[in-house]
Amino acid sequence: MTDKTQQLKAFERLLIIMDELREQCPWDKKQTMESLRHLTIEEVYELGDAILDNDLDEVKKELGDVLLHIVFYSKIGSETNHFDIAEVCNSICDKLIDRHPHIYGDVSVDNEEDVKRNWEQLKLKEGKKSVLEGVPRSLPAMVKASRVQDKVAGVGFDWEEPHQVWEKVEEEIQELKHEVDSGNRENMENEFGDVLFSLINYARFLKINPENALEKTNKKFIKRFQYLEEKAKSLNKSLQDMSLREMDVYWEEAKKI
Repeated sequence: MTDKTQQLKAFERLLIIMDELREQCPWDKKQTMESLRHLTIEEVYELGDAILDNDLDEVKKELGDVLLHIVFYSKIGSETNHFDIAEVCNSICDKLIDRHPHIYGDVSVDNEEDVKRNWEQLKLKEGKKSVLEGVPRSLPAMVKASRVQDKVAGVGFDWEEPHQVWEKVEEEIQELKHEVDSGNRENMENEFGDVLFSLINYARFLKINPENALEKTNKKFIKRFQYLEEKAKSLNKSLQDMSLREMDVYWEEAKKI
């Protein structure tokens, strides 16, 4: 591991390289905040994949890509005299100090929940009209639901016990079943959304990140299905030619690996 002097030197090296690329590289010279936006989102998702895979070498690489984008945006901001990397760093430092009065002030907290409640109250004092203002509109629906629930819980709008949340899940499932029986597609969609929202809320009480949980299941399913495809190929068969009973044999094999 490196010390602070080496870390600052490495960051300075990145800033110098960014200046050189912006001046000399045809591609880098063309980029705008808008053109970088979709690439940044992609890099963050790649970082998320590496974290879920527990691939720390890949995490390191993807963190570098995300850091590059932060430096890139800051460079563009400096060219229009709106902000530079120092202002970006100082802005987040100031926010962290202001939002942690239990570290940098005289506020006392007993636990993590106290910290989260203070955080939301401080944001309202800063001029935000709603605790939900900070939830980006473009977040994926599951992540957004989780963030919304976190934020309203931070100001006391929450269930008291996990069993109450599970009872709500069961209630929503019954309402979905009723709409499925009635055949009203719009109501089915509404109730299905309520079931998902309730399950996400229950995950919060279980200290489970629902996005991570679902993505791990996605990865598990993909690996098992690809094993099934490989087995079919080794038998010179296509999956369409195999019965469900045959496929289930290899599916169970995949689960044991």
